Amino acid sequence: MRAPRCRSLTRAPSHFLCPPGQRRAAHAAAAVAHAPAWRPSSALDEWVQREARPISLRRLTFFGRTLTQSRLLDGANYCRLELPTRIAHRLRDIQTLPYVVVANPHLAHVYELYLTAFERFRRVPEIRSLDDNERYCKILQETLTEHATVIPRLALGVLEVRGLMRPEETDKFMNTMLRSRISRRVIAEQHLALTDTFNSPWHFPHNQPEHDPHVDTVGEIFLKCNAKEIVERCGKTTQELIKAAHGSHVQLPDIHIEGHLDATFPYIQSHLEYIIGELIRNSIQAVIEKKKYHGAKPPPIEVLICETSQHVIIRISDQGGGISNEILPHLWSFSKGPRHQKRLQNLARVPKLLGTLQELKMPGTQASKDHDKHDGGSSLSSLTSRPPDLRLGIGLPMSRVYAEYWAGSLEIHSLEGFGVDAFLQISKLGNKDERLTTRASMDAI
Repeated sequence: MRAPRCRSLTRAPSHFLCPPGQRRAAHAAAAVAHAPAWRPSSALDEWVQREARPISLRRLTFFGRTLTQSRLLDGANYCRLELPTRIAHRLRDIQTLPYVVVANPHLAHVYELYLTAFERFRRVPEIRSLDDNERYCKILQETLTEHATVIPRLALGVLEVRGLMRPEETDKFMNTMLRSRISRRVIAEQHLALTDTFNSPWHFPHNQPEHDPHVDTVGEIFLKCNAKEIVERCGKTTQELIKAAHGSHVQLPDIHIEGHLDATFPYIQSHLEYIIGELIRNSIQAVIEKKKYHGAKPPPIEVLICETSQHVIIRISDQGGGISNEILPHLWSFSKGPRHQKRLQNLARVPKLLGTLQELKMPGTQASKDHDKHDGGSSLSSLTSRPPDLRLGIGLPMSRVYAEYWAGSLEIHSLEGFGVDAFLQISKLGNKDERLTTRASMDAI
């Protein structure tokens, strides 16, 4: 039986807080202590009526390629209106959850963070000058830093409330929250990066060629991500991190790359590195944990890159024994699976998580230093870290969210007893709009 829904976070009557069943009663008892306080919702209602205006990599590139003061301020005002709109929709999603779910301390924490950000963003006046933009950028940076706790708290929350909602509802909620979070960070970080570009000493707004072949990036967007180079860099980083975690005596598989080695495409590099890093890390760990080779060199990880007119497809294959039939049905779920308690324990050890490869760190490893250097020091990833052998159980589901956000896909095919093939498909042209969840689709749950 599903718990009733509530449209606002008002105090519920006692019979609502005590649904049948011992487990629900325990959660309900904690609700009074942890439930977010009631607040007027008229402002939220107004912003929820607005629809998000989707972006694409190509649109962001064209907008930021010729950067003038007028364009920078236009971008700031787009952020000023778009961020509170998108946060408002997610606040409403949380409000429509069952009361005992919203009362979970982790989900209540996320709600309070989002509500604070919403109130902060909606009060920003129109940005008319560079000084206004500087003040706005400080607000963006502070909010991005504050929200570093969102992913682990969401993951802990959905694990703790399983049984209070249907698993498919919980997973849809989590996917929607993460996809929206990615979208807001893309908008905010792109504007911060463009502001840094505009303020840099080498930037001359009125003397810019419209298409400079020497420009590699526009804000956070890498115009020519090379699939082979990304795989090589992620592979090297992952190999070193796993060796540091398991010991230098461990024999690691080589990574062989074949196919269209010159394939390039526009993408946000941190998104791609997270996906590739997770897939390679899973493959390497599966191979070394198979413990079949007794000191001999294990079979390599095979990476095949295929380029078509519309897509780039990356296949990562290993011989790590495949995924057990016990885990395979729950591979993409944030809430289901046989390792529930272990995931809770591990997530509790990670207070902050941004969803980047750079967070996988072992102190003093060269790979960590190389990634920090390559990242240019601009990423918030330096604020968070976690050991590479700490399994949170959300890497693959989050990788799929990243892949699907820019109209791509991620599929896993496992042959138990032999190995796994992972297929990552990327839109090559960057002309696909971000995939957002609308209010209509959420209300249809």
